[in-house]
Order: sequence, then structure tokens, then C-alpha cells
Amino acid sequence: MKTYDMSLFTKKIYDSSLQLFSVKTFADLFELNKSSSFYKIINRLIVSDVLVKVERDKYLLVNYTGGEFALAHFLYEPSYISFESALSYYGILSQFPHEVTSATLKQTRSKKLTGKQFGYYHLKKELFWGYIKENNYLIAEPEKALLDQVYLSTKGIKKSHLDEYDLSLIDKKKLQLYRQKFTQTKQFSKTLNILI
Repeated sequence: MKTYDMSLFTKKIYDSSLQLFSVKTFADLFELNKSSSFYKIINRLIVSDVLVKVERDKYLLVNYTGGEFALAHFLYEPSYISFESALSYYGILSQFPHEVTSATLKQTRSKKLTGKQFGYYHLKKELFWGYIKENNYLIAEPEKALLDQVYLSTKGIKKSHLDEYDLSLIDKKKLQLYRQKFTQTKQFSKTLNILI
């Protein structure tokens, strides 16, 4: 049976500067095929307190410092940070939400990790746009985050406290342009007209 030098694998992990690992990341990094040896190496790295298993085939460094947004993106893909989290990030919403909120093409779900709640809210494919890449995650543009929030609040899925938004940070022309891509229900249009 082949033996592996775990110190070399540990060094390779730290030298990579990566903090979030999928099975594919490991396969590429270690240049190994998925095999029993492959998973034994990963398990030994967990036992050695180098890695923490997050969920099936997803791991992070024990001393992870990459931030909640990168972790949210890693946990459930495809997704982008939106709703209250993006609005708070941009300073449009003064309160910091208790959960990291993301839009996803998959079904709505909630995850909890390292004491933090991560909420993923389904948007149909036609509405999955208006985001940019920041560091290791995707985040909605301010106008799109506001529209995502209003859209789900008019469906009764999220709550919008309109009086808590600082709309001076929103590009009104871009907001008007983006809103045209949403189905204009009475409630959606009424809520946006109150905001603008």
C-alpha cells in the first residue's frame, strides 16, 4: 500500500492560499484521482486539524478567514449575495441582517455553519442577473439587490421596511432600467413607486 507524506499535503494546502476546498479542488491540487486513498488523505487532514468538513465533499481550513460572503457562495452554487446582506453591504440598509442572504437558481433553503445562518432564496432564471464578482463571491449590484428584495417581499417571502432604506445610494436610472425586467404586478409597481 502506498504511503503519503501528510506534511507535504499540508504544505501544499497552505502554499495554495486557498481556504475553501471542494473534492475537485483537492483532486487538482494533489494531482490524485478520487479513490479510497484520496479520501483517506482528506480524513487525515481533518484529524490533524488542518481542515474542517463543512458538508459532503466541501471543506475549509481550520483557521478560515475568507469572510461570510465567500463562504455563502461556496456552500450553495449557483448563488449571489443579495437582499438584506447586499443592501447592508452597500450602506442602503443600516441594520446588519442576522443571516447572510443570497439569490439562487436552486430551491430555497437555509444552512447554518460556524454559528451563522445562510439563507438562499430561489429566483427564476430570467431574474438571475445583475451581480458582479468581488473577491471570491458574487454580489448583486445595489439596484438589483433592492429589486430582488422588493420582488420577494411582494410575494410574501421576505419583509421590506421601506423607511429603513437610504435610497440616495441607488442609481435611479439604473433602477428604472432594471425594474423593466421584472413582472410588473400591482404590488411590485406600487412598492417601487413609493420608494422612488
